Amino acid sequence: MNTARIIVLIIALSAGAVAAYLASGSDNKPAPAEQAVQLQTVDVLVAKADIGLGQALTPNDLQWQSWPASTAGTTFIRRNDRPDATTQLAGSIARAPFIAGEPIREAKLVKADGSGFMAAILPAGMRAVSTDISPETGAGGFILPNDRVDVLLTRREKSPSGDRSTPDIVHSEILLANVRVLAIDQAPKEKEGQNSVVGKTVTLELKPEQAATLAAARQAGTLSLALRSIADVNQVEIGSDDAKRQRSSVNVVRYGVTNPTTLQR
Repeated sequence: MNTARIIVLIIALSAGAVAAYLASGSDNKPAPAEQAVQLQTVDVLVAKADIGLGQALTPNDLQWQSWPASTAGTTFIRRNDRPDATTQLAGSIARAPFIAGEPIREAKLVKADGSGFMAAILPAGMRAVSTDISPETGAGGFILPNDRVDVLLTRREKSPSGDRSTPDIVHSEILLANVRVLAIDQAPKEKEGQNSVVGKTVTLELKPEQAATLAAARQAGTLSLALRSIADVNQVEIGSDDAKRQRSSVNVVRYGVTNPTTLQR
């Protein structure tokens, strides 16, 4: 047997050995991965589309949606507890907006029972009081429903001396502070993405004593609204009695000379 045949034989034997090794390794299949743990879910009632402030709910506005049971709050409405909730809540009015997919909570709903939506969305003990405004007294139309405002009273008084050459004295004070705007004219919410609403009437959410103060102030002078920053929403309200005791700065013009004056109410 010559050398060439020996080399070919060795190569063939080596190839067979490699093939046998690979064939034996194919039997050692990897263990299948463990099945993922099945997440427990529960059906909760959610808003099918955006629901605006003061909107009356219909069954078409609601739908059931699977929700992780571990994160489903106790205030969520569950299908296994209330399967007829979509019809039970029909006719309820939204006291606050819902976004699509947000779980429905009854704390944000109220049954109108035949009343108008404004009476339905008012918190207990509060009053809705309207007053006239203009672009000049209403922050140029940039006050929208749900904004917070201060109500300012400006009045002009004759000089105590009775001298006609003496200019009138102008008083300005914060009558009510940090009150919520319920509506501008008849709009309880912003319309079609507008960032300003120029109206003639504003409806404010007031306490009974604040409502009486506002009604009396209409006859005493000019009312203006001052828009507050959204960062001031949680500040403590200034009551009408405290507001009257606040200091107000005005400029009194006498014979062409401006004199800053601080008034104590």
